[in-house]
Amino acid sequence: MRVFRFFAKALLAVFALVGAVVVLGSLAAALSWRVLPGLIDPVPQRAVLQFDLADGVVETWPENPLARASMGEAVRLRDLVQGLDAAGRDPRVKGIVARLGTGPLGMARVQEIRDAIIAFRHQGKFAIAFAESFGEAGDGNAHYYLATAFDQIWLQPSGAVELTGPMIESPFLKNALALIGIEPQLDQREEYKGGMDMFTAAGMSEPQRQNLQALVDSWQHQLAEGIAAYRKGTPEEALALMDRGPFLAAEAKAAGLVDRLAYWDEIDNELSERASEEATLYPLASYVERLPEPPKDAPRIAIVYGLGEITLSSGEGNPLLDHTAMAADATAKALAAAIDDPGIKAIVFRVDSPGGSYVASDTIRREVERARIVGKPVVVSMGDLAASGGYFVSAPAQSIVAQPGTITGSIGVFGGKPVLAGLWQKLGIGWDGVQAGANADFASVNRPYSAAGWSFLQRSLDGVYADFMAKVASDRRLSADDTHAAAKGQIWSGADAKSRGLVDELGGLATALAMARGIAQIPAAAPIRLEQFPAEGSGLGTFMRHLFGIGGSAARLAVALQHFEVLAGPALRLVGSIEVSQRASLRLPALETAP
Repeated sequence: MRVFRFFAKALLAVFALVGAVVVLGSLAAALSWRVLPGLIDPVPQRAVLQFDLADGVVETWPENPLARASMGEAVRLRDLVQGLDAAGRDPRVKGIVARLGTGPLGMARVQEIRDAIIAFRHQGKFAIAFAESFGEAGDGNAHYYLATAFDQIWLQPSGAVELTGPMIESPFLKNALALIGIEPQLDQREEYKGGMDMFTAAGMSEPQRQNLQALVDSWQHQLAEGIAAYRKGTPEEALALMDRGPFLAAEAKAAGLVDRLAYWDEIDNELSERASEEATLYPLASYVERLPEPPKDAPRIAIVYGLGEITLSSGEGNPLLDHTAMAADATAKALAAAIDDPGIKAIVFRVDSPGGSYVASDTIRREVERARIVGKPVVVSMGDLAASGGYFVSAPAQSIVAQPGTITGSIGVFGGKPVLAGLWQKLGIGWDGVQAGANADFASVNRPYSAAGWSFLQRSLDGVYADFMAKVASDRRLSADDTHAAAKGQIWSGADAKSRGLVDELGGLATALAMARGIAQIPAAAPIRLEQFPAEGSGLGTFMRHLFGIGGSAARLAVALQHFEVLAGPALRLVGSIEVSQRASLRLPALETAP
């Protein structure tokens, strides 16, 4: 017996040691990016800032330390924008060099960074873009479009410029689902809300084709304007160039798309020449870390992030695996705290979301509406995507700012369920059970809707769509006819949305902050304190809760199932979790876009 006790104690000691290592490692990860900035070398007297898109540009830091540590040298978008603004006025900074070509990049985010680079150059600083290739490790159109904000573009001789114009495509699963015995019982409001077409049609409907064509045409026009400005040509010439693409390196040089074919190691001599004497490459992320804090008595503006699919509960996201969701409970609480804080002069609500639950969207929207009622200004800054529920939560704001390339609108609704009875039959699986209540099986995916169930779905969709349009009309001060013309599930670029009254100004975070300053009557030159709500923490407590579980086995099981859903999500969405349910959903259809 003593031998067993010895081994039991030894085993417990091992587990305790492993646990201590995990805790200490997590704590180190949580604190490292707060402690290390103080050890960074000071900004050189002749600095050329450097950033690499391969490191990543993120909206905000994730809550858990492991996800944060995995981001390495990534920079927050707002830090990049504010850092370039400060660097433009800093005599120590002579220019910037950026490595492009690698990493995901949406159209609106490109324009956000382009605006910051152009403003930096307007201060008399130089800017050089370098890429091994435009297209091999990231969308060639988007990365090259960003490069056109710089005064020189360098390309590795073995690279290419895959400048071909934007496209959107979507799979259509009707025939495949029929083969495996799945019957989608789905409906939508109205003809442009194509979220259901993926499951109910064999191809794209003509209304949706026309709507998406208008979106890619708008993007192409924006690309052409950027290329034309860089080449000092016309948009028509740029359009003709896109029709000739893609280009090998020598072809791109001959077409005036790049200035120099060279390797990265050749850039040092160029930087010293452009800076008049030897200059030091200095990371933009390090420069941002060393910016001075604004005075403690400076006016305070809050920033609240609404990122990802809109859900009712924070538990529907996954902090451990950094599965981002705009949870109604957390987002509404953050907005409420900023609204009720008497020291907050205005709120910037950063929205990047395809939408999601109608009820959750309405919960968040109510806080934005309450801010207007109590007189606390809210300016929405839209990211790459603020559509359907993402637009619904934005509509009550005092002002809405979107980039020309933002995807927005999608004022419509869909809902339903996949019926899996045929699939189970093909697999030889039988389902049986009991129920109390005539409609207790309403939500079951194992049997079709009854007449009463289908009637409820129709009433629900009608009610949600009417509510969506009525609130947008009221929030945006649009007539019913103008609202309906902009609705019907149509998606718009930010530029087209502005012409229809859905957006107030074109621009990014800098524009939204300037508008918030103006509404709050804060002088343009006065320093401000930009405070994130909720305040950023280490995330260690959240990480440990989700790693070890809280509240007994039921809570641990729920967390485990959430983690499984993230890992198996792509397969599950083709069966039961395909963003359609008996509940109405304000969500943008799933599309593959290539700006």
